[in-house]
Amino acid sequence: MRRHSSGSSEDDDAPPVEAPHVTSSRFNTKDSRSSTQPANTLDRRRSADRRPSFSISRRSSSINWRPPDSRNGNGNSSGALEKPPAPDRTALSSPLGLILTANGERQTKEMEKAPETKLLGRRPQWRSPWAVTFLALVVSIVGLGFLFAVLHSSVTRQIDPKGCRMSYMRPSYAKFNDFDTEHTRLASKYSLYLYREQGVDHDTKVRGVPILFIPGNAGSYKQVRPIAAETANYFHDVLQHDEFAINAGVRNLDFFTVDFNEDITAFHGQTLLDQAEYLNEAIRYILSLYLDPRVSDRDPDLPDPTSVIILGHSMGGVVARTMLIMPNYQSNSINTIITMSAPHARPPVSFDGQIVQTYKDINDHWRHAYSQQWANDNPLWHVTLVSIAGGGLDTVVPSDYASVESLVPDTHGFTVFTSTIPGVWTSMDHQAILWCDQFRKVIAHAIYDVVDVHRATQTKPRAERMRVFKKWFLTGMEAVVEKTAPRSDPTTLLTVDDNSDSIIAEGERLVLRNLGTAGTVRAHLMPIPPSGSPGMKRFTLLTDAKLDKPGENGKLEVLFCSVIPSQPSQSWSGFSSQMDLSKGNTSATRLACTTAAPDVVSLPASTDSARFPFYIDGEREITPFSYLEYGVDDISEHQFVAIVEKTTTPAPAFVVAEFSDYSQSHRTQHISLQSLLAFGAKLGLPAERPMVSEIKVPSLQSSLLAYNLRISHQDCGGEKELFAPLVRQYLAEPYESKYFVNAHEATVSLHGVAPYVPPPLTGKLEEDGLSFQFWTDPTCNSSIHLELTVDFMGSLGKLYMRYRTVFAAFPLFVVALVLRKQFRVYDTTGIFIPFLESLDLCLRQSIPLMLASLTVLTFSTGNTAPAGDTSFWHWENGASSILDFHQNDLLIGTQDPLFLFLIPLIGVVCIGVCTVLNYMALVLTHLLGIVANLATFRPGWIRHEDNRKAAPSPFFSPSPRRRMITTAILLLLVATVVPYQFAYLVACLVQLMTTVRAQRIASELRSTANSNFYNYAQSIFILMLWVLPINLPTFVVWVHNLAVHWLTPFTSHHNVLSVMPFVVLVETLTTGKMIPRVGSRLKHVTSILLFCIAVYAAVYGVSYAYTLHYLANFLAFWLAIVHSTADSWSLAGLSHLYTGDAEDRKRGKEP
Repeated sequence: MRRHSSGSSEDDDAPPVEAPHVTSSRFNTKDSRSSTQPANTLDRRRSADRRPSFSISRRSSSINWRPPDSRNGNGNSSGALEKPPAPDRTALSSPLGLILTANGERQTKEMEKAPETKLLGRRPQWRSPWAVTFLALVVSIVGLGFLFAVLHSSVTRQIDPKGCRMSYMRPSYAKFNDFDTEHTRLASKYSLYLYREQGVDHDTKVRGVPILFIPGNAGSYKQVRPIAAETANYFHDVLQHDEFAINAGVRNLDFFTVDFNEDITAFHGQTLLDQAEYLNEAIRYILSLYLDPRVSDRDPDLPDPTSVIILGHSMGGVVARTMLIMPNYQSNSINTIITMSAPHARPPVSFDGQIVQTYKDINDHWRHAYSQQWANDNPLWHVTLVSIAGGGLDTVVPSDYASVESLVPDTHGFTVFTSTIPGVWTSMDHQAILWCDQFRKVIAHAIYDVVDVHRATQTKPRAERMRVFKKWFLTGMEAVVEKTAPRSDPTTLLTVDDNSDSIIAEGERLVLRNLGTAGTVRAHLMPIPPSGSPGMKRFTLLTDAKLDKPGENGKLEVLFCSVIPSQPSQSWSGFSSQMDLSKGNTSATRLACTTAAPDVVSLPASTDSARFPFYIDGEREITPFSYLEYGVDDISEHQFVAIVEKTTTPAPAFVVAEFSDYSQSHRTQHISLQSLLAFGAKLGLPAERPMVSEIKVPSLQSSLLAYNLRISHQDCGGEKELFAPLVRQYLAEPYESKYFVNAHEATVSLHGVAPYVPPPLTGKLEEDGLSFQFWTDPTCNSSIHLELTVDFMGSLGKLYMRYRTVFAAFPLFVVALVLRKQFRVYDTTGIFIPFLESLDLCLRQSIPLMLASLTVLTFSTGNTAPAGDTSFWHWENGASSILDFHQNDLLIGTQDPLFLFLIPLIGVVCIGVCTVLNYMALVLTHLLGIVANLATFRPGWIRHEDNRKAAPSPFFSPSPRRRMITTAILLLLVATVVPYQFAYLVACLVQLMTTVRAQRIASELRSTANSNFYNYAQSIFILMLWVLPINLPTFVVWVHNLAVHWLTPFTSHHNVLSVMPFVVLVETLTTGKMIPRVGSRLKHVTSILLFCIAVYAAVYGVSYAYTLHYLANFLAFWLAIVHSTADSWSLAGLSHLYTGDAEDRKRGKEP
């Protein structure tokens, strides 16, 4: 039987905690029992003052900071610090330079007198983990304030208006049960469906053109219904009655869709590959359906389909491109891909190494294919890729990532924003792009325009497909859009009187405020200047009336005409439309004309009552403006532009047409971004100006800045304006346009040069930048003043979407430096300081130096030629260039020196976030500690002896054998069934419980030993918390697979070594075993490892976040080694990981 003093509070099973030697005036009065106490035992003596656990001891410390005697026996006699008692036995040395003294303290062989020693030596032995210094508090508040400003700006400023109209449908789905595991191993997890619109489609037989919809991350197969319903209704109501369309090869679309059980593809590369593999087999099955007479009702005279059109949403668009690199891809089975809000340029997050590698493989394959000089060497020569981005309203995937300019040349694909598409003119969020009514109509029309069932591919040739897509998705004012009307065959015979006043003098502008005022059909002829005339003239026309096609009886028609030489007995039957305006006059001139209707550009109507370029549900439909724009060279084959008023009754419509000089209408404003930031820019449009003016500002390229444009009101002298000012902002690449109607103020934001986005294949020209087009009433004869300023608060919101993934990596930069300082102080002084105290020390030196070094390094390498991965591109013109597609992967993702301030700014924000997380962890551990205290509470009527016997030890843990078996089972599950991310989550929970127990002991039994272990456990827990978000997505994918009864293990994430060090370290800490101090040069290993983690997190963390887990795992491996070598390099040392000091626990304290 063991005897205990009445004041004793220790338990028999209390495990030891590594602790430095501590002496105090209270302890000096003890008898010689303290010298015979087992080494490294947990200090369980309660504080004499019985203060609450959260109070801080103000008793001055008498910790002995003096280093041990040197090897030659000569100690350091200087200093006021008390010399430690002489050991009564020989000191033991460990392989890592640890010295075990007689009283159980491990001292370094050569303890340096670091500044921290002098600083900490005068502090009390109990340091509150809640205490924060003024410096750390101020920096944290500044960082959190800036973060709040960014978040507030992202939801309140520079927000694009929402203009989508609701869509309606009557869906039904037919599942293909025959597509089972005989076709693909994934049939038990995924399913294939055929969409049918109720009331339109009356059976499930396939008879049209196959098109496959691929849902995105966590998407549903039912998301196909808005677009599929529109295509079914459009064919049923319009196209099937159009004989010309039917003869051109148009048929209804058979929309197939895939049920992926809402798989999470954005976070898991293997899931992405599985979907691509399944879809290739699905395409093979779909094409086989058209060969089966039981399910096919196709015209036997038509060729059997050999390819499928792909429509992908979000990650479904990336899966579509992945299909072409899979081993089971059927050659030429895909030639048309349309994606919506798909992150092509880079993965949305880089938490999974396999998805990063998959992206690299996909993009390298596409770039290499299009780098081939000859079409026969390019396996993707027949493929067209159109990426449609939602714009600023998409807060799920940054629209910058939808760019394909770094993947395909403009002959095979392009990127366009929904605000650019005629008739749409609005941004869309990530889901609205699927159901937006005006957008789905454009998609349906574009797809029907590229299908041709007379070809086995079911589509028109690649070049024609690209022309169709540019016609439907681009504004028509881009340089790549072909003008078809001037080169078309004449379809209209126009006869005019030679003596009429219908010919407009050269250089004059045609202005019609109303149509039909003459009471008869009237033609206005504008002579076309000869090609090569000075001034680079162009023709522009704007009207709010719809331009007629030949044969239509509307209000207005525009023709390009050439004089027909007079010949006797000439037949005019070749013209489908004839207009005789000669009134029987024999001196008439006949003109062969072609209509300009195919080249009409739709512009949003800008009136004095307009607010947005679109109309929404419940508002009156607005007829758009019609606009024509041609260079003189485009229409030089003709002699006149004929504007024909076809209405004979007065109609309220205006027309403005003119030939203007390029030099008068176009201006390039060379102003540096620094000057624009400081002073803004003031511009002016003169009173004598063309109807359309264009100003280009080459310095406006970054997507990180937002601007405000103010337009002064023009005075029309009491007359009403023909139309209100209309402004278009646009980028040449990617194709992003935004319109501002009735414009007096405009909020300008763009998706240009964005962080972490690879450069385009063609490279960015210095002259490429943001351009503004102004349509103003030229009859007002009044100047207009423009003011362009940077919206600083609005620009903050642009940082959210571009840099939100920084918080998965950059906080580890701060945590690693803080932990590094804690270990350095501990190895030097024997005190493991709290997290916030270490943060204060880092803020005084290491963090500012690191941030400054990273900033200077980025600035010094920003303008040098990259030496990393380069590719040599040989195009048809024989030119070659060197492009580094990974040049924006590092740090803040941009080499623009203007944004280098973001490095320290992000660092300050992350300091604030780390401080908040530390306090959240403290609150959590204290709350759990309170719960644990309540759970172990014993009523007062229970005898003290029974209470002590019933109360478990705060650090009670299962037996070593049981812990080893539990660890072995967990690692076995990782190797076979569960991903290692599951084991890491378990390790985090175990470390939380360890921290809670350490906090309870440290608050109740205050001593340096207990405080050291609590601070150590708390800091390791903080480190593991910041690594946890990198592992959670894969864990969520695994849980989702279990929910859908997909029990097949991952083909990756089962490496036991990826988590075993964390498991071993956490299990070691459950014993209450404090890490020993390292006194030899090996103590620098810990410092170097943490320094490397900090640098890697800052430089590569955003692009390769998954690597941070492996780096932290290696750190855990090293810490486990330090723990295991507390005594010697032996199996006994390794067993120490699990046993603590079992013998000491059995002995307890001796009286």
